[in-house]
Amino acid sequence: MLQFILTTILMASLGTMLYLMARSLPRVEEEIYDKPGFMDKLASSEVPEKIDAALNDFVLKFLRKIKVILLKVDNSITEKLKKISPNNGNGKPRIDFKDLTSTNGEKTEGAAVSDGIEKTPDSDNN
Repeated sequence: MLQFILTTILMASLGTMLYLMARSLPRVEEEIYDKPGFMDKLASSEVPEKIDAALNDFVLKFLRKIKVILLKVDNSITEKLKKISPNNGNGKPRIDFKDLTSTNGEKTEGAAVSDGIEKTPDSDNN
């Protein structure tokens, strides 16, 4: 209950102060400025519009160049990923590991020839 009474007194005092300020407001005279300042002249001229148009053109060109660069980087990364991926895009692997080893784990003759090693009947230890 004490909080309610204190809040009511505070609001009544604020209202009284506002009322007194509103009564004295017409007594305050406004000073009239005859000479416009630099900022007023600048705001009413065409300079801000020209600056805005030039800035928009620059940002547009800059963002387009950035977009082209990003697309080139994306294409080069995609090409490198295609080169190192196990499937080269057509669904079959680039390296057929079944040709390199037989079912019992030994290399076949085709794999030895593709590696640059010739297999002769005398060389069973290769």
